[in-house]
Amino acid sequence: MPDKNKEQLAIETEQWVDLYGDDLYRFAYLRTGNRQTAEDLVQETFLSAIKALDSFQGKSSVRTWLTSILNRKIIDYYRRKRDHYSIDALNDDPDLPDFDPARSGPVKWRNGYEPQEWSLEFENEQENELLRKVILRCIELLPEKLATVFKMRELENLPSAEICKILEISASNIWVILHRARTLLRRCLEKNWFGKQ
Repeated sequence: MPDKNKEQLAIETEQWVDLYGDDLYRFAYLRTGNRQTAEDLVQETFLSAIKALDSFQGKSSVRTWLTSILNRKIIDYYRRKRDHYSIDALNDDPDLPDFDPARSGPVKWRNGYEPQEWSLEFENEQENELLRKVILRCIELLPEKLATVFKMRELENLPSAEICKILEISASNIWVILHRARTLLRRCLEKNWFGKQ
């Protein structure tokens, strides 16, 4: 990048928080589900970008560049936490709903929980927006171990193999974690949305 453009970019760094802060925060919050973590990751992103300013070649927009730095910070965040994602740790929670695989025949649900049939008939956009808020709130209420994997797979659309690599878990572990997360989300939605219809 020519020196003139680098000088201009250095001047613009003072405006990054105003120009990109909210978007980066939303990006981080959606992926971590934690306000403080999202704020910290955005702050780390700005600091890393300022340190790497000389390496910015201008092949993408500043927003895209900052988002890619933030995305790497989020992956590093997950890697630091990966020791907490063993199935043995999840099995220690007796309140997690799950079907009983030892019972043959019709599925027998533990904890007295059995999914109910849902009817999805929305009359207007306000109901759609309200349901979206309820879904996001239910995701926030998931245990952190389940929420992290669920968000990586379902919200970020990361391939299972990549999640397994980042968190150092097996493919069978990810299946169990996602199953439990979806079951808890279903329970939350039945209580907070479908049960109120």
